[in-house]
Amino acid sequence: MTATLPSKVRSYHVNAGSGIDGLSLSAHEPREPGEGEVAVAVHAASLSFRELLVVRGQYVLPVKPGVIPVSDGAGEVAAVGPGVRRVRPGDRVTAALFPRWLDGPLKPAYLPQLGGSLDGMLTELAILPEDALVPVPDHLSYEEAATLPCAAVTAWNALTGDGRGIRRGQTVLVTGSGGVSLFALQLAKVLGARVIATTSRADKEQRLRDLGADEVINYRDVPDWHTAAREVTAGQGVDRVIDTAGTPEQSLKSVAVDGHIALVGSVSGNWPPIDSRLLFGVAATVRAPAVGSRAQFTSMNSVITAHRLRPVLDRVFPFEEAPAAYRYYESAGPFGKVVITMS
Repeated sequence: MTATLPSKVRSYHVNAGSGIDGLSLSAHEPREPGEGEVAVAVHAASLSFRELLVVRGQYVLPVKPGVIPVSDGAGEVAAVGPGVRRVRPGDRVTAALFPRWLDGPLKPAYLPQLGGSLDGMLTELAILPEDALVPVPDHLSYEEAATLPCAAVTAWNALTGDGRGIRRGQTVLVTGSGGVSLFALQLAKVLGARVIATTSRADKEQRLRDLGADEVINYRDVPDWHTAAREVTAGQGVDRVIDTAGTPEQSLKSVAVDGHIALVGSVSGNWPPIDSRLLFGVAATVRAPAVGSRAQFTSMNSVITAHRLRPVLDRVFPFEEAPAAYRYYESAGPFGKVVITMS
């Protein structure tokens, strides 16, 4: 220990499937960090779609009873346990969603995750393994940095984690305007790609262009958006699709021969089957990126720092209003991340 911890800290707890109303706030004495552990005073946490899946009981990985939810957060190192060498009190840090996944391919031993089988970041003080921690880019606020661990790293993995990555001048299509999609748009642009974005709302079209989208397709107006994607690529199709909508058929119809589809999820909750004939017809690769490793997080932060990228924030809620933040995230269709700040 190299600092004095507060006598009481507040944390939210929830059980999988209990719904947003199941979030409960309680105060407790903090645990001192043990060997290789770090106490982080959390300044901000950020909601991703996985948090809704947790409270709905639909998350694909185990969730322990009474877990402190939310995988994404950023804060300041308050104290370190014995043997800690990578950080010291006062450092600004975030944490990898999979604390044990430092580098290389994902393995079963790396699956314990913050806000699921491990306590997460919707707390005033988080005890985390030092190996999980990632420095915050200097130009970002805590609120901005809190948005990175899930959505941004997933977008980075989707764009670069297949071993080939993006070549300058290639075309990337991102579906919708959720957190992963917006990060994918921003990151793809700085990596030299042409970006096509889809949306169902006219009021978001210009905002997507302002972020760098070269083309925007409104799929309310053009339900067969794959046809429009082929039209704006002179019939060739796009090199890479970041599919957050769970629309593999249209993604396969829009992708170029030997293209790549990152199937990130399905915000609609529907999981249509993949037509193998379409898959073979374009000889495409379909991959489901599972967020990413600490090494990928660090590489992404280097690019974010070099290009001074800033995450898009939609709305910030105080810690005491965390349930309201969940409800807003669930119902409002936010453009950018919903963040919760601690006092």
